[in-house]
Amino acid sequence: METLTDLEQPHALTPEAQGATDPMPAATLCLGAGTLCSARYEDTTRERLLAAAAWLFCHMGFQATGVDAIARRAGTAKTSLYKHFGNKDGLIEAVLEREGAAWRAWFFTEIGKTTATAEGRLLAMFDILELWFADPHFFGCPFINAAGEFDVQNTRLRKIILAHKTHLNGWIAAQADMLGIKDSRLTVEYFTLLMDGAIVAAQISGKPRYASHAKSLAALHLRDHRRKG
Repeated sequence: METLTDLEQPHALTPEAQGATDPMPAATLCLGAGTLCSARYEDTTRERLLAAAAWLFCHMGFQATGVDAIARRAGTAKTSLYKHFGNKDGLIEAVLEREGAAWRAWFFTEIGKTTATAEGRLLAMFDILELWFADPHFFGCPFINAAGEFDVQNTRLRKIILAHKTHLNGWIAAQADMLGIKDSRLTVEYFTLLMDGAIVAAQISGKPRYASHAKSLAALHLRDHRRKG
């Protein structure tokens, strides 16, 4: 079984270049939410379904994508989707968990390459976001997109979204504590607002520089609250 791990070699195919529901060539399996930080998929039935769903959810939306389209793009029978995931909701949850884990692994790896100071790491996160925004296959955050499409009472989906945010919020709080900021929870809320706002603004406008704007505001917050702390 061959694992497709080279994220730089294949290129995503746009709906114009390839029918959105055409079966995927094996070379596109590693492309989910984007090339920079997408999950990597193997050439198995389950993995093909995940890869196909990730691509379609990013390009077409969660609600607009049907199970027939996913099965066709994956080159599998629709019954295979039900066998592996139970239903479309189960597939959505699996895609979010897989893509979220891939994004966090990429993000924290990039953070590890930055400065050794807590303040430097907190501000560097916006530089890393700008790299993401500049990816030609950037389609926003799948968690934000999902939250916008589904009922807030969808407790299972909400739990997955909150779990993803908890990883990031815990890291931000730890950096704020290292800086001696008295109320690290406030810093988490500010940075969450700046991060999510920059993601949505960059997605809508196609302008990566919203990450730089968010970084400037984050620096003001840190200067102000370090003095108060």
